[in-house]
Amino acid sequence: MVQAEFAQLVTDLLEAIGESMAAVRQVSEGMLVRTEDQFLYAFVENPDEVSLEFILRLEAEVGNVGARLVVLAAGRLPLALRQEVERRGGSVVDGPRFHELARALGLGALVGDSPPSAPAPGRDRLLPSARQLDDVMVRAKTWADWGIPALALRFYQQAKEMKPEFTPARVGVGHSLLALGLHKEATTAFDEALAIDAGNVDARIGRAAVLGATGRTDEEIQGYRHLLREDPRRRSVRAHLIAALVDTQAWAEARAELEAMLEAAPDDPRLRLLHAATLAHTGEGSAALRERERARSLGLPYEAEKALAAQLGLPPPPPPPPAPAPPPPPPTAETPAAPLVAEGPREPDDAAVASRLAPEPLATSRAASQSMPRTRPRRKARTGKPASRGRKAKKGRPR
Repeated sequence: MVQAEFAQLVTDLLEAIGESMAAVRQVSEGMLVRTEDQFLYAFVENPDEVSLEFILRLEAEVGNVGARLVVLAAGRLPLALRQEVERRGGSVVDGPRFHELARALGLGALVGDSPPSAPAPGRDRLLPSARQLDDVMVRAKTWADWGIPALALRFYQQAKEMKPEFTPARVGVGHSLLALGLHKEATTAFDEALAIDAGNVDARIGRAAVLGATGRTDEEIQGYRHLLREDPRRRSVRAHLIAALVDTQAWAEARAELEAMLEAAPDDPRLRLLHAATLAHTGEGSAALRERERARSLGLPYEAEKALAAQLGLPPPPPPPPAPAPPPPPPTAETPAAPLVAEGPREPDDAAVASRLAPEPLATSRAASQSMPRTRPRRKARTGKPASRGRKAKKGRPR
């Protein structure tokens, strides 16, 4: 039996999201909430007591359609179980992300947060209904940017119910469904937006993206090119086109489109790295190396370059230099000064040597995780274990 405080938190969260509950069931791990659109919300009371068997039962509950599963917990779910949920297409909102969700809904006090701060200046000029719609859309975009499309979908649907003719909400519903791999439902959402605004560019982009997600990449590319013929200044359309061309390894065409984008954004480090990939794959190896150096000089982080290089078929970047060691503390009465005669050479530490020789983890995600707004699944790679510790060296004696 779940605690009363936990049950109240679940009820308040669902009401704040505006979720329509079809069925609620208590289990030993917490509460299961089935929604009218066949999503399953699994609220976990004590993450440390969750098992793999529980995750498998949840997957069976959603008919092995992992995209319809959302696991929520105020504490941290064990890493192995989190990875199992995500590997099966589900979403996990736990720990700090769960607290952020409660805080955004004005329920932070239920998870131990301080009272909310004052609203931002200027918001009082908005009507209450407009202010509420704005809040919901901000929440939706935040969760979309954080890579939790299941929650982004909830808020976009809430915004759509508040204002049915508001096409950005309907387009957001479509993109969230597309990110979840629910292609048929995404197509319906984009068509509904186009029925209200036939020229809506974001809905037309989404319609083309569905074609690519279902293996009809040539038609997807044709759709983007048609939008660019109407207006070549549509940067978001060109970004989607480049991503589709990279997916199909049409490197020469992708290079031409990237060079057009770089004219408008010459200091974008990720575009520079993408340009380096197109140069490398079209026989311009020296120019590709120079372009990678420029991307680093523009602030491209090492980890981002490493992941993107693996996705784009480029060699990994050189590791960054180690951070300088902190200066030793000054000698005190408790800490005697160092001996005048230097100590003998120390044997290298086995773990440090092993870490330098260990292979770099390979990123296996597709080109969708670049800065462009693509919706492809991502996978995480495994890392190796360090070796055992070495022996301590003997100290020399002062003469």
